[in-house]
Amino acid sequence: MGTHRSPILEDKPGQSPSNRSLERGIEILRAFRPGSELLGNGDIAERTGLSRSTVSRLTQTLVGSGMLQIDAQTRTYRLAPAVLSLAHAMRTGSYILTVAAPLMRSLAESQRINVGLAAPDRDQMVYLESIRYSRRVALRHVVAGQRVPMELTSLGRAYLTVAPESRRNALLAVFRRRRTQWDAVRKAIEEAQASVKARGYCSAAWQPEVVAIATPLVVPDAIYVLNISLSTDEPMKRVVDKFCAPLLQLRGLIQKELDAHTGG
Repeated sequence: MGTHRSPILEDKPGQSPSNRSLERGIEILRAFRPGSELLGNGDIAERTGLSRSTVSRLTQTLVGSGMLQIDAQTRTYRLAPAVLSLAHAMRTGSYILTVAAPLMRSLAESQRINVGLAAPDRDQMVYLESIRYSRRVALRHVVAGQRVPMELTSLGRAYLTVAPESRRNALLAVFRRRRTQWDAVRKAIEEAQASVKARGYCSAAWQPEVVAIATPLVVPDAIYVLNISLSTDEPMKRVVDKFCAPLLQLRGLIQKELDAHTGG
């Protein structure tokens, strides 16, 4: 997907230097993505928009706190094991995953399809769970923690439909600046939003011969998105007609379990 540069949050009135340092330290951790396991201070500065002096100071702090490790030969940094332990704590402590994962696995196994659960992170979607039973082994590579573009995928377009209006407008402005063929992307987003509002789901095929269907799962404190995907050369409409009902049924089962837990 190329280098993804996340904008640094602007200083806020009354914000202390320690808070700014914390936010900038988090930006540095965000700079590490699959395919860029080792980054130097210059790489991090380019990805975050921070000055090299700020990056140098904060990478030293992150090494000292156990969040980064330094490669002595190249003088570059990699994420430390402590970061993985945080991710594990998130997954094991997530009630939505506890409820959803067994139901997702049951559907994936019975239909031999891929079933995913994702959440928004800035202008991308992040898989929280990805159960892969694609008929083509080569396409079973999506794992928990992987990011996909929000504006191009059924996951992201389903999220945009139910996102707060101010958040949606801000994201659309980002996409408009980023996409050279914005008119076509905007039209696809609008069509997906209309589909979610009318039928509860939307579909997309942003990768060759991969069809995905997504539906939003809104809970009191967050917005998630479920999807079904598979590699196929069948027409998209035929795939959607076959799997839209199982997807909506899955959402209903998860919602029922969550409501029972919260008394909703």
